[in-house]
Amino acid sequence: MESYLGRMILSIWGWFILGMSVLVFTPIVAIVRLATMPFDKGAYAAGYVFRKVVIPLSALNPLWTFHTSGELPDDMRRPYVVVANHESFVDMILISHLPTEMKWLSKIEIMRIPFVGWMMRCARDIPLVRGDAKSTTTALAECRERLSCNVSVMIFPEGSRSKTGELNPFQAGAFKLAIEGQYPILPMAVHGTRDALRKHDWRQGRAVAEVRVLEPVSTDGLTKNDLPELRDRVQSMISDARADLREKYGYVAPANAKAG
Repeated sequence: MESYLGRMILSIWGWFILGMSVLVFTPIVAIVRLATMPFDKGAYAAGYVFRKVVIPLSALNPLWTFHTSGELPDDMRRPYVVVANHESFVDMILISHLPTEMKWLSKIEIMRIPFVGWMMRCARDIPLVRGDAKSTTTALAECRERLSCNVSVMIFPEGSRSKTGELNPFQAGAFKLAIEGQYPILPMAVHGTRDALRKHDWRQGRAVAEVRVLEPVSTDGLTKNDLPELRDRVQSMISDARADLREKYGYVAPANAKAG
């Protein structure tokens, strides 16, 4: 078992790498945004550069090993409503290894972090105050605007990460958005990021994590009456893929998971 001191040292190193990467990328992202603003309303270029901040972090952090699998659609600017299960803050770092750009619906606390939040705003990610109905309405309107710019959006339909390790019920917002605009849904399954960074613990953990891109789900011809069935279908797809990833890598339930 890795020693307490060893984990602390490696965690400090990991956060140092992240901090340095963020400092280096912030002015680059700002310059790209300023240069492309006249013709890139959706801030695709700035966002694409911003996501690359994760590359030095994963390459130089000995605690984390990240994998991607599955195939992205040929044209992610179709665009798509992307949905995934939510295990940890590190989900964003893992999924950003995919060679594409999409706007993240993110809790506003993250967008208030200096440098990281500034880059998220340059990239036109979308802030959300959880539990605030007015903020939810505004955030969904911003999602529609990004989609109208032919940029995919990324939403965690569970809302918040599960405390038990099992999927929380999926909320309707992402699916309502997809049906209203007749945008296809692109499901993704995430496994292993909970071990990388546990809630309320600044120390990083040793983790092997993977994001698996699943088959897109068409919403052509669907109406609001089809929303429950669509939501259940996508949740089932993600649940099945996550079970496969758990079998592949092994899985230990959180200590606070309820038995049965």
